[in-house]
Amino acid sequence: MNRLQKKTFYFILTLLFLTMIISCKEVKKEKEVQEVNQLADTAFTYKKYSFKSSDKIVSRSAYLNKLYGFWLGECIANWTGLVTEMDKIGNIGPIKTGAFYTREDWGKPDQPSIWSDGVPSNLSKNIDFVFRDEDEIWGSDDDTDIEYMYQYLLYTQKTSVLTGEQIKEGWLRHIMPEEENFLWVANQKALDMMLKGHVPPDTSDPKFTTDTIYDNYYEMIDAQLTTEIFGFFAPARPDIALEMAKLPILTTARKDAKWISEFNVIMYSLASYVDENLSMKEKIHWMSDKAREHLPKDSYPAKMFDFVKSCYDDGMTWEQARDAVYTRYQVNQEDGYHISSKDIYCNGCFVGGINFAASIVSLLYGEGNLVETIKIGALAGWDSDNPTATWGGLLGFMYGKEGVEKAFGRTFSDKFNIHRTRQNFPNEGLDNFNNMAKIGVFIIDRVVQEQMGGGIDLNKDVWYIPDVAPNMSPSN
Repeated sequence: MNRLQKKTFYFILTLLFLTMIISCKEVKKEKEVQEVNQLADTAFTYKKYSFKSSDKIVSRSAYLNKLYGFWLGECIANWTGLVTEMDKIGNIGPIKTGAFYTREDWGKPDQPSIWSDGVPSNLSKNIDFVFRDEDEIWGSDDDTDIEYMYQYLLYTQKTSVLTGEQIKEGWLRHIMPEEENFLWVANQKALDMMLKGHVPPDTSDPKFTTDTIYDNYYEMIDAQLTTEIFGFFAPARPDIALEMAKLPILTTARKDAKWISEFNVIMYSLASYVDENLSMKEKIHWMSDKAREHLPKDSYPAKMFDFVKSCYDDGMTWEQARDAVYTRYQVNQEDGYHISSKDIYCNGCFVGGINFAASIVSLLYGEGNLVETIKIGALAGWDSDNPTATWGGLLGFMYGKEGVEKAFGRTFSDKFNIHRTRQNFPNEGLDNFNNMAKIGVFIIDRVVQEQMGGGIDLNKDVWYIPDVAPNMSPSN
């Protein structure tokens, strides 16, 4: 082979090599685009959007991972909290449960709840975490099933804001009308009202709901464990999250219980706004201080938050803070919290107020540590699965799937059975966290485009969210 032939040969070889590299890059790029577009809703029309330098940019795939973490964290916290649910409610009235749990009780035998006829929990003989292995299935409960239903309704109705009629139709289709339907107190009363033809928000109006049992269904805990998810549907925009959650909250709550529910919604929305350079402890304290600004200053939720925060700042242990909450609000009935004087069953152990105060104990003292927050929430008392699930879901979102797994040093089931407590969902009620997270992303696509006036870039896999400083003005 002469010199010219050699040069020609090496030129052709180099050309082929460069062609292969370019071809591989194009294939890789095409594959990446296809993978991104798998996170595209074929039933939704994505409009062109001109990015503005002030827009907040949020990764959709990263958010998907966070929503997976939310469902996982909430399930872990929910089922762990159920072990101690209503074990400890104080010693006022005919039901007395002795001294409250302390940190020393973690891992020790569970004590009976007020309604278990002296039998400890069948979920765990000891006060400990409740997990589902990869070959098992998480079951729905009242901390997850209404949220699942609202997510399903938003997506199937192709809307960002549910009407009263849509809520009513959803409840009547997906909730069994009779026990065992896993509804209690305000939720059950709201369903009763719907069966009689009432439409939210009338379903929480004491003019219609007052009966011989309660005149204050609207003060119960129900809304604050069924509506937090709306905060995730409006990343970094609590103003829009509150608008989306307005009717779902008013379905069962008013006044103080409504404001508590809004506090939780704001916390969930701010999880996408908080400065990522802060520590988890700093994030939680910043978010809760911002959400506190929304509570009317003369309301008992505002005073409860301030009291627990003062206990934390003064260096009390969480047990001391919880005991102080019990004395201040159930024994002495301070700050306008007069539930004990109503002489209702279990001294109002499932009223929104006392459980909100307990939730702030676990939130502040947990300091952003998922494992510790769940432990404190489960040991704090009263309706312990509900506040625990709220913060387990929030921190699960902030940690993401892998972060939750790392916190516990193990992997979990991703399967979820909504038909444990609800009915008439596809695939006989069997779902998985990845699909549930994907539906959440699709709902946010619509919210960003239609409610925020922002945009979606499928190729870059991001949301462009008009950056509006969170408005925490007090609620009405």
